[in-house]
Amino acid sequence: MLHQMERDIGLDRLSRVERDVLLAAHAVTAAPGAPVQSEQIRSHRLVQGIAQATFHRTLKSLLDLGLLERAGGSKAKHYVVCFEAAAK
Repeated sequence: MLHQMERDIGLDRLSRVERDVLLAAHAVTAAPGAPVQSEQIRSHRLVQGIAQATFHRTLKSLLDLGLLERAGGSKAKHYVVCFEAAAK
């Protein structure tokens, strides 16, 4: 059942690192649609072992996929998790 739920929202199409960064971002988000800082994501246990360059490439990848978006027109460091995009 868990695998079906992952397929339903698109997590099965992500690499392990993309999935971990996305799940970490979701975990540290205070409320749906609330912005989260990249430092908050980076400090989550799921992504602590990821190299800094890989982390930033993964953020860009998730932005390109529409799973994260920049918060309030911010140029960097503030993101909003967009799980609706994965379900499309």
